[in-house]
Amino acid sequence: MSEATPKSDHESDPKPAPRARVWPGDPDSREAVARMIRVDHAGEYGAKRIYAGQLAVLGKSAAGAIVKKMADQEERHLAAFDKLIVERRVRPTAMHPIWHVAGFALGAATALLGPRAAMACTVAVEEVIDEHYGRQLAALDGMGAREAALKETVAEFRADEVEHKEIGLAEGAEATPGYPVLVGAIKAASKLAIWISTRV
Repeated sequence: MSEATPKSDHESDPKPAPRARVWPGDPDSREAVARMIRVDHAGEYGAKRIYAGQLAVLGKSAAGAIVKKMADQEERHLAAFDKLIVERRVRPTAMHPIWHVAGFALGAATALLGPRAAMACTVAVEEVIDEHYGRQLAALDGMGAREAALKETVAEFRADEVEHKEIGLAEGAEATPGYPVLVGAIKAASKLAIWISTRV
């Protein structure tokens, strides 16, 4: 029996991952990181306000303790980005006053629909944030060791956001009347807020 022809080194090595295409007008790496920090700071602030709105309604209920735990984690995330905003001299989003009001209103409105609707809000927002942080991690991969600390922070916070989504699902979010419509609307609003906060 003849032996199989061994593969050459060239054939056995995996193909290198393609580099992200750079288009005219795309931000350089410094500006790209500034945008990441700006939008993440805005997002964590928005999350804080959403949970504040939910706690204003559900604070004394059984669901309130669950919301409070997630809110405490978001406070820690926000503190980290507060520090990065100063250290990196990044301009915060000009939309801060809008997110202050809109975040609280969204949290309170969904909580008024009931604990499951509040959890549906968490699921919707965290699904968007999971995808958003995933894209950031892919971009940070290409920046090498100089952004290793930021990448570690984003990865850690992404894991927390995924945990929040799983808590929301475990607490019956999908049983909310009109769940697909509610989640779809909140996800669309969250994506728009990310797009605006990155740039404004």
